[in-house]
Amino acid sequence: MEITAQAVNALRQKTGAGLMDCKKALAESNGDMEKAIDFLRKKGAKVAALRSEREAKEGAAIALTNASGTLGVALNLGCETDFVAKNDDFVNAARTFAQAGLDQHASTLEQLLQLPMEGVTIGDKVAEMVGKIGEKIELKKYEVVEGACVVPYIHMGNKIGVLVAFNKAKSDKLEQAGKDIAMQIAAMNPVAIDKDGVSQEVVDREMEIAKEKMRAEGKPENMLDKIAQGAVQKFFKESTLLNQQFVKDNNKTVADVLREIDKDLKVTRFVRLTLN
Repeated sequence: MEITAQAVNALRQKTGAGLMDCKKALAESNGDMEKAIDFLRKKGAKVAALRSEREAKEGAAIALTNASGTLGVALNLGCETDFVAKNDDFVNAARTFAQAGLDQHASTLEQLLQLPMEGVTIGDKVAEMVGKIGEKIELKKYEVVEGACVVPYIHMGNKIGVLVAFNKAKSDKLEQAGKDIAMQIAAMNPVAIDKDGVSQEVVDREMEIAKEKMRAEGKPENMLDKIAQGAVQKFFKESTLLNQQFVKDNNKTVADVLREIDKDLKVTRFVRLTLN
């Protein structure tokens, strides 16, 4: 039977075993996931299999950019304990994986896991870490951001990684402002750049939540839409980047800060990776 890339990746996520090992295990087991896990365990992937049901809630978030500042990558390498997450070797491994993704232009997590490293793949390296450390280790998230200027930021001892892209070329002034905006994103967790980036699904949910709260307070039904619209506008102000109060000066919004630097300066994209 044909073994799909999705099945191989799912087995890797469960066991931490290498790409080719997972593919072979699925082939030997006719695609049966549980039999494939047993096959891997019999072949020596015992630690990874035993850790497969554990949760990698700790870890290290990394954000890097190239020398020109036009391309950035961010990733989250997860582990089970804070003790491992703070270990220099673990953090350096996460940074090495991110640098490889940046240098070799991996655009997805799957591509990153398949990149060559020291005669094996990055996915194999992660599996080796499972065996060496004795915890579940997994590359959980990977994002790529391009722009005229991309600024990275790592917050709270590798707990949050941020990339923010602008429409203007790299400069000392923009890099400093970019760090401030990235810190804003790390601290305030906006859902979008502005209200145009908020999905209708999210807007509808906020409307419904506001209506239910007003109903519980006894407000008349014919007033609920108007009150809910006000609640949604408050949501946009608090939860979209450009409309948020600037953390370094609450008298300004982030949009005000951008205009002070350059009236045409815009944030084109951002990503914010946490450990969960």
